[in-house]
Amino acid sequence: MRTKTFERGIHPLYHKELASDKSIEKAALPKRVIIPLSQHIGAPCEPLVKKGDDVEEGQKIGDAKSFVTAPVHASISGKVKDITPYPYPGGGKVMSVIIEGSGAIKEWPAKEGFSIDAMKPGEVRAAVREAGIVGLGGAAFPTGVKLSPPEGAKLDAVILNGCECEPYLTADHRLMAERPEDVVTGLKIIMKTVGAKDGFIGIEDNKPECIEAMTKAVAKISPGIKIVLLETKYPQGAEKMLIKAVMGRKVPLGKLPFDAGVIVNNVGTAVAVYEAMRCGKPLIERVVTISGNGIKTPKNLLLRVGTSFEDVIAQCGGMEEGQETLVVNGGPMMGIAQKTLDVPVVKGTSGITVFSGARLKPLEYGPCIRCARCVEACPMALMPYRLGDSGRLGMTDDFKKWLGTACIECGCCAFVCPARRPLVQWIRVGKVRLRASEKSSSS
Repeated sequence: MRTKTFERGIHPLYHKELASDKSIEKAALPKRVIIPLSQHIGAPCEPLVKKGDDVEEGQKIGDAKSFVTAPVHASISGKVKDITPYPYPGGGKVMSVIIEGSGAIKEWPAKEGFSIDAMKPGEVRAAVREAGIVGLGGAAFPTGVKLSPPEGAKLDAVILNGCECEPYLTADHRLMAERPEDVVTGLKIIMKTVGAKDGFIGIEDNKPECIEAMTKAVAKISPGIKIVLLETKYPQGAEKMLIKAVMGRKVPLGKLPFDAGVIVNNVGTAVAVYEAMRCGKPLIERVVTISGNGIKTPKNLLLRVGTSFEDVIAQCGGMEEGQETLVVNGGPMMGIAQKTLDVPVVKGTSGITVFSGARLKPLEYGPCIRCARCVEACPMALMPYRLGDSGRLGMTDDFKKWLGTACIECGCCAFVCPARRPLVQWIRVGKVRLRASEKSSSS
């Protein structure tokens, strides 16, 4: 089978060997969880409980009336201790429900008469929305919205992202290796819901164990689904790159995969959809990779949403002692460094990566030498050096002219820059300044 890929991109060191052979372990039930009321793209939830209320595992505790949103649920049974702004792994503080656990564990038995053929698209969308499922690859876009294409959209394909191209992370790897039939069944449910006749599962060629397991599962459950072997390259798992590699289709700038007749979901999201339809289980736990040279025992843990990073790291033997450490929510390319370990695992937390050593010291950057390496690496075919300067200097018209909003913030440009310029951070600043400028001019 020939490997497929997209144009440009980079080949960082992946370090998957630290955790790729570690089977998924069910983490200890946390004594306390912090459930942010906004763990998704879209409108934040309003609390449906108050301080002092008793809640049950899986109970909906936050929701919003907006179309683009996702409700949140109690991941453990217990009592609401407080509802207050709390540090969030994505930065800043988010209004959160803090629950002290009772130790009770709820079972989620399979529903009787489970049948994909009997499922109606509207019922699936409602169940997925009610379960609070979002994209588990990191973007956290509400899945119920993604399964509701706009009127007139002609969808003919669903692609499952099994690339997991971010270094260190292996949560999706383990799901495909250990629960391949659940992944394929979830894909079948998604395909039926959006009326797509074709299904694809894209997997990078550095995961032979997953390719074998998924191939067998497809042959057993749905032979029409295609396994697509992809070159190991970053950011192969980005939606637009994946669509180009798997189907040869290009999503126009400023458009969505809908416009190319495709929707893309993560393999973890497919499992969550399967669990919602099979057991009525909301998204209250997910698999997270804990890895890096600063963690004593790398693991793939099935964690309750709301478990603190401190608790998670303790279950992996703690961090290496005697050295400076850095903890990142996610992987090294697109992850966010943490100021405190008193932050919760959220729906979009695919990994916790811990680094240690002298190389953690901030690097000084120099002037741009116009080498164009960032241009050669950019998978969106943008000019990162120019966008970085426009964002840094507040040149919003220039930033917009050079399509700064099309940047997917993958970090390829900063990775290859010989001057060590923090291009992604400057581009993010540019986006914020552009939004503020447009909001000011429209008011």
